[in-house]
Amino acid sequence: MRTGFALFCLLLLTACVTKNSGDPLNELDLLLAGEFTPDQPGASVLIQKGDSIVFLKSYGLADMETKEKITENTLFNLGSVSKTFVSNGILILMENGMLSLEDSISEYFNDFSNKEIADKVRIKHLLSHTSGLPDIRKVSENFDFFLTAKDEENFAPIKQAESLNFDPGERFEYSNPAFNGLALIIEKLARQPWQKFIADSIFQPSGMVASKITDGAYPQEGVAHAYSLTDGVYTEDDYGEFPTFAAAGNGGVWSSVTELAAYERAIRQNKFLGKELTDESRSVYHPENWADSTDPFIGYSWFIGKDRLLDEKNGYGTGFIYHTGDQGGFRAFYIVIPEKDILYIGLFNRPPANMKEIIKKGISLFQINNWLE
Repeated sequence: MRTGFALFCLLLLTACVTKNSGDPLNELDLLLAGEFTPDQPGASVLIQKGDSIVFLKSYGLADMETKEKITENTLFNLGSVSKTFVSNGILILMENGMLSLEDSISEYFNDFSNKEIADKVRIKHLLSHTSGLPDIRKVSENFDFFLTAKDEENFAPIKQAESLNFDPGERFEYSNPAFNGLALIIEKLARQPWQKFIADSIFQPSGMVASKITDGAYPQEGVAHAYSLTDGVYTEDDYGEFPTFAAAGNGGVWSSVTELAAYERAIRQNKFLGKELTDESRSVYHPENWADSTDPFIGYSWFIGKDRLLDEKNGYGTGFIYHTGDQGGFRAFYIVIPEKDILYIGLFNRPPANMKEIIKKGISLFQINNWLE
């Protein structure tokens, strides 16, 4: 009896050692499980290779009060990953002959204090964060106002700018208000709330049946609440506790890892946008008057390459297309390696201690499995 029990324990130990050594997917799982315990805010992570989901796990709580657990269907605020939806909305209008990326924004906003600014800035500059428009919103001085400010209210101060930070196209400068402006352009041309246009033109053909976009009140069902750790206590940091959170164009989309996988599939299968414009949006935009010492690294909303994502220069022999999100306690990353047919998504309802380490661990799986060759 003891001999049989000892043999059973030996076999069990051997199985556990085998499982935990040399299994790259298990290493990622251990990293995430160590970071996000079951009784705290957590994460949902997906890795897809080709048509196969090779990793799909969720950790922690969506709601600290109700103890609702995060699942692969939990909706998170995407932060700036939302900008890719606005960008695609603009490109859909272009494909339908309703605008040109060469249009000056003065065609859509005739109330700039300095009209010459609006004449210089073109839609392509807004899409690529190369407009030079200064962000002169006084958020800290008008905290309560910007808690509920929507797209129009966020873009209005930009119209009062007297000068540009640089000539459009000369260099990169990340701009949230640029995407509030783009959302308003969609509304002007579509003659409906831009949120509905995106839902009808992108969510519906992509099969994103649960995803939502902020338009006033925040979504309250099936969503994760976000948290920040203050003095050892998690406090809610999501629905209005964060400046400009109500602004939808720069960060108002709510989705899950599974619905974002459907979004990526729709992008690649050209379900809502043709191949030519899709490829253009995911290629580096090279302005003719580029004057920065750093080479361009962004397309139309999408970042291209890996150096900025990983803060390192070592190459992986392939190209990355990605966006990250950061709003309130929410964090997100969405990474695509099209030529290797890889998708890697992480959604979090509290800031991870080291999101780059989580990203790198996933990428190391691609290397171990020879997916990048």
